Amino acid sequence: MTEQLRLMAVHAHPDDESSKGAATMAKYVSEGVDVLVATCTGGERGSILNPKLQGDPYIEEHIHEVRAKEMDEAREILGVKQEWLGFVDSGLPEGDPLPPLPEGCFALQDVDEAAGALVKLIRSFRPQVITTYDENGGYPHPDHIMTHKITMVAFEAAGDPEKYPEAGPAWQPQKLYYNQGFNRPRTVALHEALLARGLDSPYGEWLERWKEFSRRERTLTTYVPCADFFEIRDKALIAHRTQIDPDGGWFRVPMDIQKEVWPTEEYELAKSLVDTSLPEDDLFAGIRNN
Repeated sequence: MTEQLRLMAVHAHPDDESSKGAATMAKYVSEGVDVLVATCTGGERGSILNPKLQGDPYIEEHIHEVRAKEMDEAREILGVKQEWLGFVDSGLPEGDPLPPLPEGCFALQDVDEAAGALVKLIRSFRPQVITTYDENGGYPHPDHIMTHKITMVAFEAAGDPEKYPEAGPAWQPQKLYYNQGFNRPRTVALHEALLARGLDSPYGEWLERWKEFSRRERTLTTYVPCADFFEIRDKALIAHRTQIDPDGGWFRVPMDIQKEVWPTEEYELAKSLVDTSLPEDDLFAGIRNN
C-alpha cells in the first residue's frame, strides 16, 4: 500500500488516550503513521484524582482549561494529532440509587446526531483503522459507553454518501478495534511475575474483584509489540497531572518486568472489511499490502 497509513483513536476524556493504547500510538508515529486522537469531551466533570493537587482552588475552578493544557502536553509527548469533538463531560454518577445525569451532557445526546461530529472528522482525516471502547466502555462510565455507541454508528456511516451529506465526501475505514489493555491474562502474568520476584503486586485486589463479576472474558485478537514505547506512554500519562499520581499504582510495576513479561498492548478486532488472520501483531494487518 503506497497511501499514507492513518490511525484514529476515539476516546471519552483527556487522559484516556494516554492510559489506553498510548504505546501503540507512539510506535506507529515512529514508523511514519499519521495518528489522530478524537477526544469526545473536555473532562469538565472529572475529579482531581492526584492527591497532591486536591484542594487547589485554581485547578478546581479552571478544571476544563487545566485538562486541555494537560492534553496538549500529552499530545506532544506521544507525537499525535488531537481534536476535540466538543461534548460536555457527563461525570461518573455515584450512589444508590444513581443520580440522573446532568442535562446537556454527552451521554444524554442523541446517538445518531452526536455521531455526526465524528463522521465529519473521519471523512476529513480518512483513517484506515479506528480504535475505541467495547460496548461496556472498558468500564461502565456513561461517556465511555456513549463513545462506543457513536463510534459504531460513525464507522458504518462515514462510507455512505447518503448519510451525513453535510459532513464531507464519504470515506470508509477498513478496521475497527476495541482497546483491551486491561485484560485478565496480562494482569495475571504481571501479578505472578512480581510475586515470583518477591515483590508486592498492585493487582491482588483487581484479581479478586474480577472473580466477583460474571462479565465474559473479551477475545484478544491483536497483540501490538510496543515495549520500546512504554516510557513514552508513562510520560504522557504523567502529563495528566490532575488525574494521575506519579507515585501511585499505575507505576508500581518495574519497567524491566513490564517489558520482559508483557511487551504488547492488546486489542479486540470488532469489524474488518479486509482479510486478516488472527492473532495479529499489527492494527494495519491486511491493509499494508492491499
